[in-house]
Amino acid sequence: MARVRKEPVKKTKRQRKTRRKLTPVTKFFSAIKKLILTVLRPFKFVLKPFQNKVFRSIGRFFRKILLIDYFMYSWQEVKMVEWPSRKETIKLTTAVFIFAIVFGFFVSIIDYGLDKLFKEVIL
Repeated sequence: MARVRKEPVKKTKRQRKTRRKLTPVTKFFSAIKKLILTVLRPFKFVLKPFQNKVFRSIGRFFRKILLIDYFMYSWQEVKMVEWPSRKETIKLTTAVFIFAIVFGFFVSIIDYGLDKLFKEVIL
């Protein structure tokens, strides 16, 4: 039986926005952002001349040169990562240490054996 690929569902604006749990730090920064926007709202007319094509293309050019886009997209990717829990992190770290010790022991035994073998053959 052949698999049928499902068509991607287009998300509406309501579906895209997911409510995140707000931490005190997030609440603080959102309050500061809201304050700054309310203070600067009367000065929107200053930005009007800079909203034409030329200035937008210059802005895009500088964003690419200064790698601003790179850092923005990197931060978005980091926010999407599902980080392991503390318990999983401890388990995985322990597994890495055990593997490193066993592998080191194995390499030291091979090294010791080859050292003895070459000393017997050469000397």
